[in-house]
Amino acid sequence: MVKDKVYDLEERTFKFAKACRKLVQSLKYSIGNIEDGKQLIRSSGSVGANYIEANEKLGDKDFYFRLKIARKEAKESGYWLRLLQDANLENEIIIEELINESTELRNILSSIINKAK
Repeated sequence: MVKDKVYDLEERTFKFAKACRKLVQSLKYSIGNIEDGKQLIRSSGSVGANYIEANEKLGDKDFYFRLKIARKEAKESGYWLRLLQDANLENEIIIEELINESTELRNILSSIINKAK
C-alpha cells in the first residue's frame, strides 16, 4: 500500500479505501470477485466515513457509536480481503498489505474507543 505510515487517521482511512478500490479494479472477472469486491468497496469506504462522522459527533453516545461502526467495518474489510486473497493469488502481496492495514485500523480505533471512556 504505502511505505510511510500516515498518522492523520482521516487521510489514512481514505488511502485504505482508495487502495481497496484500486485492488478491485485490477481483479480478474469472476462472480466471486465482483460480489466480494462490491462488499469490500462498501466496507472499506465506511471505515473512513464513520470516523469522520465520529469527529463531527452530536454527543458522546454518537461518538462511541460511530467509532464502533468504523471498527466493525475495518474488521469486515479484512474478511472480504481474505476471501479475495484466496481466489487471487497473483495479488497476494497487496492483499496481505491491505489485510494488515485493516487490522491496524481496527486496533487504532479500539485504542481510541478505550482511551475515550
